[in-house]
Amino acid sequence: MTFAFVYPHLLAKVEKKGRTKEELHQVINWLTGFNEKTLQKQIKDGVTFEQFFQQAQLNPNAHLITGVICGYRVEEIENPLTQKVRYLDKLVDELAKGRKMEKILRSE
Repeated sequence: MTFAFVYPHLLAKVEKKGRTKEELHQVINWLTGFNEKTLQKQIKDGVTFEQFFQQAQLNPNAHLITGVICGYRVEEIENPLTQKVRYLDKLVDELAKGRKMEKILRSE
């Protein structure tokens, strides 16, 4: 599955709840290190999630993302790629649920 296929769904989810594209991009940037230009390139190139996360510089505080998403505890997922995808899902869920950006962008 490509990131470009899922991205519009992520955007629709947050916008439906009154959040913005800019806030979604801020969350993606925090997790992956992709700035606006590199994020758009990922979308345009139609990269898979595997390629997307191979090219990302995962935030050193990503391990602080915990909780349940799709019935699984994020911190207990053993497959590294699946865990990274669920990190993104969890952050987008928190954004859509109205959580404050300072809480979403975890710091120790």
